[in-house]
Amino acid sequence: MTALSGSRRIWLTGASSGIGLAVARKLLDQGHRVALSARSVSALTALAEVRDNALVVPLDTTDPQAVARAADRIDDAFGGLDLALLNAGTCEYLDARHFDMALVKRVLDANLYGTLHCLDAALPLLRRARAANGRPLIAVTSSAAAYLPLPRAEAYGASKAALSHFMEALRIDLIDEGIDVSVIHPGFVKSPLTDRNDFPMPLRIDAETAAQAILEGLEARRLDIHFPRRFTLAIRLLGILPPGLRLRIGRRLARPNDMESRS
Repeated sequence: MTALSGSRRIWLTGASSGIGLAVARKLLDQGHRVALSARSVSALTALAEVRDNALVVPLDTTDPQAVARAADRIDDAFGGLDLALLNAGTCEYLDARHFDMALVKRVLDANLYGTLHCLDAALPLLRRARAANGRPLIAVTSSAAAYLPLPRAEAYGASKAALSHFMEALRIDLIDEGIDVSVIHPGFVKSPLTDRNDFPMPLRIDAETAAQAILEGLEARRLDIHFPRRFTLAIRLLGILPPGLRLRIGRRLARPNDMESRS
């Protein structure tokens, strides 16, 4: 089992459930100093109990002032960051027959702007680690949905595709500073979010398996950490097909009741 080497100062958002919770447990068990952020104070407190290397920093990532205060607290406790693992996010599906702009905004705020608020706050702490002869790392959780347009995923897929594009471009601009960027593209992972899905989820894996894949990718400093690979490689290939073929695939993936209502 691959562990993240060294003794690192880490900020992990979305640490209270799903992938984030599984990653948090592994990092803490490996002895890293981890600032744990999520909205659920009780979940974070339970996770940090009897672990003196955990720092509980409750946070709503969509609130930029709260994010700035959280970063100040982490800076006071850690004196910099070696890894910012920005994992917080949400998923809601859009019914195009009843277009819901409030839903679109919620998803974009959480998945794109919330992550960028944390990035903005984390960069000065990462630069401090770089100045101390380290090579800090930023990792963000996107989604395999960034590779291919999917039914009802207009808001979710767009937020993740925008996040992936932003981080890949930022990677180019940060490399000369000695700051690396990894983008994580999971397939279906069992979590409270995916438990709500009402459609088949091929090759869904458990959060422990996902967490191990993430740690292995971070240790290797992979640019694109995607898993399970049989699923994500197939999705990536489908994503480069001509638009007409992608449309046909999308219609085949749509739920039967959705198709009937549109006919």
